[in-house]
Amino acid sequence: MQDKAVVKFRELSADERTRDLYERREKARRDQAAREKWAFKQGMLEVVRNLLTAGDSVDKIITVTGLTHDEIEGLHHTG
Repeated sequence: MQDKAVVKFRELSADERTRDLYERREKARRDQAAREKWAFKQGMLEVVRNLLTAGDSVDKIITVTGLTHDEIEGLHHTG
């Protein structure tokens, strides 16, 4: 005997409109996650720039942020 959830899933996935709605929701979820990741990275880069301006060492920033030496040096030179 099949689980009720499996049967319901098969019924819903057979419906084109329901499948389209699911795909749109998943795309919106992925897009939002990408925007959040981008915003987080921009915030992190701003903090690194401020630490460099304040005179913190690259080694300390590597330890705190997990960024690579090249990433930090790239920020240092692009200001």
